Amino acid sequence: MDFFLQQTVNAVSLGGTYALLALGLAVVFSIMGLINFAHGELMTIAGYVLMYCGLAGLPFVLSIGLAIGAATVAAVLMERIAFRPVRNASGATMLITSFAVSMVLQVLFQNLISVRSQPVLLPPLLSDSVRLFGFVIGVNKLLSIAATVVMLIFLDWFMKRQKTGIAMRAAAEDFAVARLMGIRANSVIAGAFALSGLLAGVAAVLWVSQRASVDPLMGFTPVLKAFIAAILGGLGSLRGAVAGGFLLGFIEIYLAAYLPPEWQEFRDPIGLVLVVIVLLMRPNGLIPAPALKAHKV
Repeated sequence: MDFFLQQTVNAVSLGGTYALLALGLAVVFSIMGLINFAHGELMTIAGYVLMYCGLAGLPFVLSIGLAIGAATVAAVLMERIAFRPVRNASGATMLITSFAVSMVLQVLFQNLISVRSQPVLLPPLLSDSVRLFGFVIGVNKLLSIAATVVMLIFLDWFMKRQKTGIAMRAAAEDFAVARLMGIRANSVIAGAFALSGLLAGVAAVLWVSQRASVDPLMGFTPVLKAFIAAILGGLGSLRGAVAGGFLLGFIEIYLAAYLPPEWQEFRDPIGLVLVVIVLLMRPNGLIPAPALKAHKV
C-alpha cells in the first residue's frame, strides 16, 4: 500500500507538469488552430536562465521569477517575430514555422551554450524528503504538486474573472464574432502566447528541480508528451488538457512501477497502446471542446 501511494504521488507530480504544458499548447490552439512545437524551447530557455542565475549566485526564488519571466517574454517575441507574419497563411505553413523556430533555437543553444547537459544549482531543500502518513515523499514532489494546484487555480480565475482571459475564451469560441464585438486580435493572440510561456516557464522549473540539469533538447520530450496529453484530453479543450496530462502521468508512472522487469523496455509502446484504446472509446478526447472553431485572423 505504501508503494502504491508513493507511486501515486509521483504520478500526480509528473501529470501536473504534463498538464501545465498541455494547457500551454491548448490555449494557443484554441485561438489560432496552431500546435506550437517550439513550446518546448520555452522550457529550455527557462532552464538555462535557472542555470545562469545559479552560477551568478542569485537566490533561487529570484531565479524562478526570472526564468518564468524569460519564458513569457520569449513566447511573446516568438509570436511577434515568427508567427504574426504568417498568421493568414495555411495551417501547414504555421506548423512548419513552429518546427523551424524550434530547430533554430536548438541550434543556437547547442552553438552558443553547449551540446552537453549542464548542471543546475538547486537549494539543498529540494533534495530532502519528509514522512507523511507513514511513507516518504520528496520535497520537490510536494512542491511540484503544490505549484501545479496553484497554477490551475490561477488559470481558472484568470480565464473566468479577468478581461483578457474572458476575451481569450470568446476568441476560442468564435474569433470572427469576438472581433466584431471589439476584441483586438493582436492583443488576444499575444496574451495567449504570454500565458503559454508562463505555463512553460513554471513547467520548466518543476522539470529542472527534479533533474538538476538542462540541455538543448530538454523541452522536446515533455512537449511531445504534452501534445499526446492534449489530444487525449480533447484538442482545444483546457479542462481536457488537464485531464489528459494527469492521465498520461498516471499511465507512465504505474507502468514503470508495476510492469515486470523484462517488459520495462516496452513501457512506452504499451503506454501509447493504452492511449489509443482510450481514444478509440473517446475519439474526441476525454473532455472535448464544446465548439472548436479556429479561424485565421
